[in-house]
Amino acid sequence: MISGTRIIIAGGGLAGLIAAIRLNRAGFSCVLVERKTYPFHRVCGEYISNETREFLKREGLYPESFHPPQIKTLQLSSVSGKSSVNELDLGGFGVSRYIFDQHLVEIAIREGVDVRVATEIESIRYDKQFIVRTTIEELQADVVIGAFGKRSKLDVQLSRKFIKERSPYVGVKYHAKTDHPDNLIALHNFRGGYCGVSNVEAGKTNICYLTHRDQLKKSGSIEALEKNILSENPHLNKLFSQADFLFEKPEVINEISFETKEPVWNHVLMVGDAAGMITPLCGNGMAMAIHSAKILTDILIENRGLSQPEREKLYTAAWRKAFSKRLWIGRQIQNKLFGTEWGSNIAVNLAVHSKLVTNSLIKLTHGKPF
Repeated sequence: MISGTRIIIAGGGLAGLIAAIRLNRAGFSCVLVERKTYPFHRVCGEYISNETREFLKREGLYPESFHPPQIKTLQLSSVSGKSSVNELDLGGFGVSRYIFDQHLVEIAIREGVDVRVATEIESIRYDKQFIVRTTIEELQADVVIGAFGKRSKLDVQLSRKFIKERSPYVGVKYHAKTDHPDNLIALHNFRGGYCGVSNVEAGKTNICYLTHRDQLKKSGSIEALEKNILSENPHLNKLFSQADFLFEKPEVINEISFETKEPVWNHVLMVGDAAGMITPLCGNGMAMAIHSAKILTDILIENRGLSQPEREKLYTAAWRKAFSKRLWIGRQIQNKLFGTEWGSNIAVNLAVHSKLVTNSLIKLTHGKPF
């Protein structure tokens, strides 16, 4: 593989944009295809662990000019409202995807990345070379990076295993003006789900919750769900009754899957949520996306002579080493400790009575600086 290799990046979220920027800087010919037009909102917790901070600063990608809130403390509350507050070992910062993705795409375009927006990829085929068909044209590439997020039509076209199983989770997100402290990320449980609250740039608060679709169906509407279920937690009752909401309606995503995914599928090298999604309660999906882009681009930049099978093998091993344990732990914590009254009470009691256990769980679901 030589520097002129053409790489197509399917999807322009954090992982896709960072991969495009790094590969372009290393001399590769990159085309990034995004079906939407920047800037736009995504259903996302918008908290980024400081494991990413030094990497972003080294690469000139940290959103310094937006003065992101520095988050150092975690509040955890049970369904009944009992809560615990713990210091975060690494901490993180808050920035909206609306701002951060726009920040990155501006850098990518300025540095010469071929960014194609409002363009949807319809199919990806591989036969010694990739054929990528979009709504506009057919492209050829030596390497394709899948950065198309949590759930995509491409997952169906590629016949990925996880897409065949329906997922019961629905994500809902707002931005609001509140009195939530800048240095705090809160995780409030309610019957059938949990809600993350943390601040982003410009004095805004991101409110993002996950619930079971049956819970929403029984409630009849998002508004009724918030009024009758989320409000049972006094922290959420106060938040929703006093917040000044900035969206006309919430951002919503259905069929969120936390099932095991593959870092390589049909020869496509997956990054970000396309490779595997950590449960939102662990608060590190954005950090994992950034890290996965670094891991893959390091391999492509440092090993330019690799064959496609060698690339796939090396990346799969590196991805699993970095993330498999975190993903497994996140699933166990979600399934056993959150979204039910008894489970959330156990989690909060652990946090109240055993700081050692709580700190261990926080470290297990966060990565190390890279």
